[in-house]
Amino acid sequence: MEKTLTDRFFTVELKSNVNLKNITLTNGGHENVLIEGTIGKLQHAGFAEGIILEIVGDKGVLRINLCQDEIKTREKQNKEV
Repeated sequence: MEKTLTDRFFTVELKSNVNLKNITLTNGGHENVLIEGTIGKLQHAGFAEGIILEIVGDKGVLRINLCQDEIKTREKQNKEV
């Protein structure tokens, strides 16, 4: 698989695989979990149903339940610190 500078990479790091909802792991412990990959070239990014940040690439989709207001609130709080 050839990666280019336009590919969008992601990393998800969890302190325990207990926090995973669904994934297939080759090792069974409760150790840290690191998931890395690429969704490819960016096709679209936006908020689905106003509450899910959705980043769509040509090789996959990354979604997280995070609304736009939460991002704005966090940015404002960080500027005040």
